[in-house]
Amino acid sequence: MTMSKLTRLLHPRNQLLLNKLPVEGVKDSIWQHAINTFAGFSSVRQYGAADGKLAGRVFAPYSVFKGKAALSAEPRLPTFNKMDSGVVKLNRRGVIMLTFWPSIGERKYDWEKRQLFALSATEVGSLISMGTKDSCEFFHDPSMQSSNAGQVRKSLSIKSNADGTGYFVSLSVVNNNLKTNDRFTVPVTTAEFAVMRTAFSFALPHIMGWDRFTNRPSECISQSPAKVVPQLTEVEWCR
Repeated sequence: MTMSKLTRLLHPRNQLLLNKLPVEGVKDSIWQHAINTFAGFSSVRQYGAADGKLAGRVFAPYSVFKGKAALSAEPRLPTFNKMDSGVVKLNRRGVIMLTFWPSIGERKYDWEKRQLFALSATEVGSLISMGTKDSCEFFHDPSMQSSNAGQVRKSLSIKSNADGTGYFVSLSVVNNNLKTNDRFTVPVTTAEFAVMRTAFSFALPHIMGWDRFTNRPSECISQSPAKVVPQLTEVEWCR
């Protein structure tokens, strides 16, 4: 793609900005951003099947990027087993998966150091019912009620700002085995929290599997009861 073609494809305001910028490095940055944008559009088109339906898994997280850390949220749907009797049985419960990763510079984040926290349906209910002055906190331990309890602990807290303009979403991960203690705090505005609340409310019956009463996609059902998907906690605790 040539610069002249790119200029024609840009929004008029961006065309004017591109023409007025004197520094080539800045122009190169806009050029690269545009290339990445068009590449993304191309990937979406290629992702669709010939009949217009999406093939494979869909990635559509809602992300919030702030100065010290970033946060994204996306639903992870439940999976089902189809038994020999024809009965479809819930195999793995769905969640809203939160992903946190730290900032390593201006607009730069370290994806390799991400940490996950899987919100259950009840925890989602606590979040979406929060008021402007409320707070909530959740604790996860993969080895709870065993001799290894407390070796790895995760705690998620959501606290409202003192002035009522938003919330602080914080994740703490203590791993005594690795001798690490990671903490992420992402300030979320009222508008951003409203998006999360609305999206989580929409996703709640889906992660519970209740939408399957009227619509059961074949790709979400294992045809053999022997094919058991690992439990959800293993997905969260892989990080």
